[in-house]
Amino acid sequence: MQQALEFPLANITLRGIGYGDPTKPMILALHGWLDNAASFQPIAEYLTDYYILALDITGHGLSSHRSDGAHYHLIDFAYDLYELVDSQGWQAFILMGHSMGGIISTIYASCFPEHVSKLISIESFGPMTKDTQSSPVQLRDSILSRLKAQQSEAKHPSSIERTVEARAKVGDIKLESARLLITRNIREENKQLLFNTDRRLRTFSSLRMTESQAEAFMGNIQCPMLVITGDHGYESMRTILQNRLDWVENLTVAECEGYHHLHMDNPQPVAEKIVGFLS
Repeated sequence: MQQALEFPLANITLRGIGYGDPTKPMILALHGWLDNAASFQPIAEYLTDYYILALDITGHGLSSHRSDGAHYHLIDFAYDLYELVDSQGWQAFILMGHSMGGIISTIYASCFPEHVSKLISIESFGPMTKDTQSSPVQLRDSILSRLKAQQSEAKHPSSIERTVEARAKVGDIKLESARLLITRNIREENKQLLFNTDRRLRTFSSLRMTESQAEAFMGNIQCPMLVITGDHGYESMRTILQNRLDWVENLTVAECEGYHHLHMDNPQPVAEKIVGFLS
């Protein structure tokens, strides 16, 4: 059972998909960069004891874009999440994120530990970081990428099937997984296919956290945390995990067969790890 969800906030409207029975314990789920709420459809079929509330993060899927002239900063996604939680009066819930959604979830759980009873991060273990000395170059590249995007023409998909094939190839995911994402990420207006995702999301981040900042956030996580990696997932993810294992006090680590989108391509064993952790 799926429900289309809409949450009007002060300046944006967040949308998403509810999977399952809303009376059951809620898992609030956040997808990865350029994905959308449909990424949790495959795994929801195996988490039937829970209600999966999958959000389209701001600028993704069917949720609002930032206003003209604004840009996308990681910490603002955490603000959007807090405004949503506050507006709905949610108390303690399970928070789950994949990739970028896992980073946002980690930051949120650190800042608002009273809200998060358990934390699940798939192919993600805290913020991406850079050395302090790289900050001037990072900001320069970000500014230049924003201006370039602003001055360039938007690219439109030629067909849904071609876009699905391209997404599967670039993302190293199965065609059916890519189709779930693309179907929610494309609309038709005046016989023209258009992307729903805000193209400003593709510009470079203005700043990265330092490793010590990341450690401070992750060291403040107070709930039990599960991190799941794919045996063919990002190599950088495995390196980060090994370097940060002692940062989170109550940590469970699991590995399943699959690539970066293993929760879509191989959902059953991932769901089994999650059910074991939650129970």
